[in-house]
Amino acid sequence: MLANPPAPAEKSAPAAQPAKKKSAAKKKAAAPKKSAEAIAVEAAIKVWPGPAVVGASNVNVRGQAAFNGEVITKLTKGDAVTVLEEITLENPKADEPVKWAKIVFPTNAHVWAHASFIDTTNKTVLPNKLNLRAGPGENFSVVGFLEKGEPVKEIITKGDWMEVEAPTNAYAFIAAQFLKQEAPAAPAEATPAPPVVAAATPPQETPAPTEPAPAPPTPAPAETPVVAPAPTPAPAPAEPAKPEPPPKRIVQHEGVVRSTWSIQAPTPYALVSPDTGETINYLYTTSTNLNLKRYRGLRIVVTGEEGLDSRWRNTPVLTIQKIHVIE
Repeated sequence: MLANPPAPAEKSAPAAQPAKKKSAAKKKAAAPKKSAEAIAVEAAIKVWPGPAVVGASNVNVRGQAAFNGEVITKLTKGDAVTVLEEITLENPKADEPVKWAKIVFPTNAHVWAHASFIDTTNKTVLPNKLNLRAGPGENFSVVGFLEKGEPVKEIITKGDWMEVEAPTNAYAFIAAQFLKQEAPAAPAEATPAPPVVAAATPPQETPAPTEPAPAPPTPAPAETPVVAPAPTPAPAPAEPAKPEPPPKRIVQHEGVVRSTWSIQAPTPYALVSPDTGETINYLYTTSTNLNLKRYRGLRIVVTGEEGLDSRWRNTPVLTIQKIHVIE
């Protein structure tokens, strides 16, 4: 701690000066706001949780969903991102976008943590929760966190701050107008079948009664030889009915994505209960654009077809159709 500096030598007081009046006109002008018409137009822009593609060149990725958020990195046309959430500003500035997308932290950028909270021996987190920031200082935006005991990969250390590799739960923001994304398919509505109207049956004419003809004389019965009945062949055995496949089971579960290490696990990622830590389902996807590694550690609501693994009949597997990330 620095010692107190010596007191300055006394000086003679300067001559009194007349006070200057401040002009009321020199008040700081308020930042202009975006017009209601512009807000309505930009509000029509929509993004959904899931994969998206950058549609412009040299697009800024920021630490906050506003222009006062520091620029973390830049993306160019064709770069792939994963949208976590859509954000709408209530009072945007005149030159500021209304709609923003919260995205998974880009892989070409890193985050910063205070080095005093990281074990220097094994590079693990010491406190229960450690904030990750967009730059080396507390004046930078919080863009994620690490929990106690989690490992960190050091990139470089500057003073009290360490630049580390971003974890899967880190996030950033990008203006939604620069993203291209396919809207999720709406469920098809069943078309009711037209009612079946029975055709009217024309009335049938009733024939007039006629007098019965006289019966012919009955001849004497002839002797009929007795013939033994032919043996009845035994019925062929019926083929066993083939069991119908069970209907598809579409479910929706909420949980946390965790990596699986067991050699008997059917997939490398599982959805676990946030309360008990028990596995709810193993997660499986047929999409080449969905990287489950980016969702590791996130709390999600996942919708998909639930079934059982063919090797272990008691192991539930969920084929993903839709993922929604929960804060």
